[in-house]
Amino acid sequence: MAELADRCALSKTAVWRRVRDLEKQGIIQSRTTELDAEALGFSLTVFALVSTNQHSDEWFSRFEKAVNSIPEILDFYRTSGSIDYLLKVVARDVRHYDEIYKRLIREVDFADISSTFVMETFKSGHQLPI
Repeated sequence: MAELADRCALSKTAVWRRVRDLEKQGIIQSRTTELDAEALGFSLTVFALVSTNQHSDEWFSRFEKAVNSIPEILDFYRTSGSIDYLLKVVARDVRHYDEIYKRLIREVDFADISSTFVMETFKSGHQLPI
């Protein structure tokens, strides 16, 4: 907060108050620390492309519950086009990913899941371009 106060030419108290207001408005959704996944043993990143022929609320509720119960699934998106959902998964290795995959398919029926393994990351982040 001190650095932000210096950059904005405001007092630390004023910055804290504004940050708190932005959090209350939902503009700031969380404050996080980005960790080095590989240093923590998660050397594999996988994008799982999920297709389904089931679109009921009941099916989605089971799917959402299954995804939320697996901490290695970091991101979960509904998409347009031929792929219905996109999952970003971290794993220690291929065997660990296979365990995650098997856990997911035990919980929910899918038409298809295609996995794409990240070979190298050139850019990754969560900062908005503002």
